[in-house]
Amino acid sequence: MTEDSISDEELDEIYRRTVDLFIDKANELAEGNSIENVSMALLYAASRFNAFVVSQHAATLDDYEKDVPRAREFFQGQYAQMFDENLEDYKKVYTKYAHLLKKQ
Repeated sequence: MTEDSISDEELDEIYRRTVDLFIDKANELAEGNSIENVSMALLYAASRFNAFVVSQHAATLDDYEKDVPRAREFFQGQYAQMFDENLEDYKKVYTKYAHLLKKQ
């Protein structure tokens, strides 16, 4: 099955399952590491993989260099939007789950 042959709903479900797999792995890693270290590792891994994705869309080094500013703008914008949305989500449930938070 290719992405062209599935519905938006199916694609969204695959996306959500993939996100959950990364979150599950991060939670597993956080059991033996600081959450800050796991967070930075995830961020670094995403940047490495996204650089790979950008490179796969360019036929030549020239094309790649031309694509980099647009890719940077896209990925930085996506991260900012997603981060803001998640910060708002946590704010809505913060008091409900505050007892689960580790105090620093």
